[in-house]
Amino acid sequence: MGSSQSVAVFGAYGHTGRFVVAELVTRGFVPVLSGRNAQPLEEVARRHRLEARVASAEDPASLDRALAGTAAVINCAGPFASTSGPVIEAALRASIPYLDVAAELEANLDTFAHYGERARQAGALVVPAMAFFGGLGDLLATAAMGDWTEADEAHIAYALSNWHPTAGTRLSGSVSRERRGNQRLRYKGGRWEHRTDAAPTSQWTFPEPVGPRQVIGEFTMADVVTVARHLSIPDVTTYMNAEAVRDVASARTPAPTASDDTGRSDQTFLVDVIVRSGGAERRATAGGRDIYAVTAPLVTEALERVLTGRTKAVGVVSAGEIFDAPDFLRALAPHVALHLHPHKENA
Repeated sequence: MGSSQSVAVFGAYGHTGRFVVAELVTRGFVPVLSGRNAQPLEEVARRHRLEARVASAEDPASLDRALAGTAAVINCAGPFASTSGPVIEAALRASIPYLDVAAELEANLDTFAHYGERARQAGALVVPAMAFFGGLGDLLATAAMGDWTEADEAHIAYALSNWHPTAGTRLSGSVSRERRGNQRLRYKGGRWEHRTDAAPTSQWTFPEPVGPRQVIGEFTMADVVTVARHLSIPDVTTYMNAEAVRDVASARTPAPTASDDTGRSDQTFLVDVIVRSGGAERRATAGGRDIYAVTAPLVTEALERVLTGRTKAVGVVSAGEIFDAPDFLRALAPHVALHLHPHKENA
């Protein structure tokens, strides 16, 4: 477990950050809480009897103080277009691993592009998108690939019972839309395409009890970035059930509300991943509760493996690239129910 190691959490008082802090404490780590707003930061610190260090992404010296003496940093503060670079820089100065929970496509692409070579040369570890969007789909796709070294296509479909977005989700989405203008992104033929047409709709048959659902295709999430970085798959597509898309798109949809004493909402999710090569198909599925809360065991399990040397690479790396994907997914029980389906091979 955590062996009382200190871990900086930037954005510790945000919705996801609070789940991450609680999970770190449960696993025996000592979170050092950081963020720009002193009052909510101190409130979380008092609740857990932890140290708080006010810091801002615009103030490198404050970030250096926030990370001083820690074994790693987890960045939970969006929009990540503004925070990822400064916190990565601080982690590199401190010579400690960096992990984040960014779901912003552009921020993740920037992290790989701007820090890949530099982190590799320094022997540093930078793990972006270690969250529900990004990490989980990547691990599932990697597990589904098994012994394949390449595939023709990967499809990652999400079914959410509802999607009540946090203020952070709304802000990050706004930043991403502003950066893209009126365009959307998809990954096809081994390259990124900017599209101005409407995303396609189709039907996806999820495993029971979800069953057939209308989905919005090319609803490109962070998984497309992470999967495409290390798996030889030229077409990677993500899908979201239409009800969840309507929820997150509506300004009237409320923020998530707690339904138990851990702070989790009653939202449920199913992530269904299919990879195909020729006529063969492989599939992996994971289900659970609350996409924000489940990010905490995901990033904390990643942290624990990083700090105990259970990694396969250095530099800027995605979850499936750096970790043993099936073993990692099994370690997420009871937070995630995993099903690796029998392979359907060419007749």
